[in-house]
Amino acid sequence: MSKIGHPPPTPTPVRVKDVVFGGGHPVIIAGPCSVESEEQLMTAAEACVENGVRVLRGGAFKPRSSPHSFQGLGVEGLEIMQRVARRTGLVTVTEAMSIEQIALVAEHADIIQIGTRNMFNFALLKELAKLKTPVLLKRGFMATIEEFLLAVEYLTVGGNTDVILCERGIRTFETITRNTLDLAGVAVLKRMCPLPVIVDPSHGTGRSDIIHAMSLAAIAGGADGIMVEVHPNPAKALCDGLQSLDLPGLRALAREVGALAAFLASRPSLDARAAPDASGGEGDGSVP
Repeated sequence: MSKIGHPPPTPTPVRVKDVVFGGGHPVIIAGPCSVESEEQLMTAAEACVENGVRVLRGGAFKPRSSPHSFQGLGVEGLEIMQRVARRTGLVTVTEAMSIEQIALVAEHADIIQIGTRNMFNFALLKELAKLKTPVLLKRGFMATIEEFLLAVEYLTVGGNTDVILCERGIRTFETITRNTLDLAGVAVLKRMCPLPVIVDPSHGTGRSDIIHAMSLAAIAGGADGIMVEVHPNPAKALCDGLQSLDLPGLRALAREVGALAAFLASRPSLDARAAPDASGGEGDGSVP
């Protein structure tokens, strides 16, 4: 891990089939919060393909705060996702909630997601470390950056170095958004850890009306990608409809992210100007 006053570590990209996280171009992950039906997921997947989105998300097992909320389709949801992926060629990511689910999820999906509630589940992380399947690890909603990085080390030290970090917002006193999206934390993670870092503005805000703004802010701040919830009809979604983009929203977002990525790629790196010198000074503060 790099410390303040030292240059950031050399990035270590994570390749999943033909998709590279941390390879210099932001990756968009999109799809519904939960798999509700094959038609619903296929419609979302087709929208992904049409707009250049190469990774499909969708929950089969859903850790919900209320036992009365939709808990996902389970194995049926995994099977639907696998069939849709075969027909579209998309890379897939879905969540495993327990050690018992790891092998099943790994059999059906390309990336295993570990959600915010399980970041501190070290027994689960130790088992995932034994696999070669890439892991998308979400920051705990009450975790410090140091705790997040230590959770990452449970995976990497254990042998699985294909880890994608995901900032998804933390719990603060603010209530107008679902969580507080810590974009400063993203910039810090990029300076401390060589692994790719993505941002989930859907869970980070809980509001579809600001997903575009937070997505662009994340990419501008150095994130290697974003993960957004997309539903063919958010008003009828079985969960998290308020934080889901509709299909036109995905189209606009993909276009905006592509334009911003092209602009950023045309500019020189800001690292040399942003980093304080080794003596602890701030430099002359000039911007060429």
